[in-house]
Amino acid sequence: MSDGRNGSVKQVICIKWGDKFGAEYVNRLHGMISRNITPPFRLFCFTDDGTGLHPDIAVRPLPEFDYKAPERTRGKWPKSRLWGDLGDVTGVVLFLDLDVVITGNIDCFFEHGDPGDTILGRNLNTPFERMGQTSVYRMKVGNLAPLQDIFRADPQAVADEYKYEQRFVTRNAPGGVKFWPLRWMVHFRMQCVPVFPLNYFIKPRIPRNARIVIFPGNLNPPDAIAGRWDEHATPRPPLDHLRAAFARDRRESFFRHLRHYVHPTEWVERMWRE
Repeated sequence: MSDGRNGSVKQVICIKWGDKFGAEYVNRLHGMISRNITPPFRLFCFTDDGTGLHPDIAVRPLPEFDYKAPERTRGKWPKSRLWGDLGDVTGVVLFLDLDVVITGNIDCFFEHGDPGDTILGRNLNTPFERMGQTSVYRMKVGNLAPLQDIFRADPQAVADEYKYEQRFVTRNAPGGVKFWPLRWMVHFRMQCVPVFPLNYFIKPRIPRNARIVIFPGNLNPPDAIAGRWDEHATPRPPLDHLRAAFARDRRESFFRHLRHYVHPTEWVERMWRE
């Protein structure tokens, strides 16, 4: 079994569907992996459109899954396609979201725990709930297949009950789930951007020992590079952003506007590249 240990191939997978993320996200992910891993490795992209992907990326079709995707919830339920049979991809795989930034060596994500473990990050948005974050998780291919059976029976009911696919995985994974050491995977908005009012004076930093920075929500790497809270925000110098809090046409509440300031982040631009 390929598990990324003792010189075997480290298998990384990602999924791209629709038009939210272009080929450049996958190509940058491949570049970051190649600079931060001990070979051999291979990145598999499961997608409905492999146009423009780097030739070293192994393109695979989206796995078939006969269900209607939930329509009334925000979770990334299309990720459920990866829980079952992945064709010629077998053994242990590390899943990465397309909008992560790799900041350190990721060999440890293959070496941690038992090869058969399902390992997730801790979800910092729910500190009082033992819930995982599936931006970065490791599994043995097929171990989560029973979740597809539960989900297939009534996708909308499952989504209504659990809201997010990561809560469903956390609570129902066969054998339970384990978590990465807290410092390895960090949340950009919550752990890199200083809290208000320090966010106006201090640029985002990479926490010590961080290996992967995740970007849940609407603030993605291009936004961090530009210095804006989401793609619809206008990048401004700190003083101008403060003045805009008093404008009648601001997009959000006064206090949310104050909290939602981020300096342009040079290290994201430097690391998030092919």
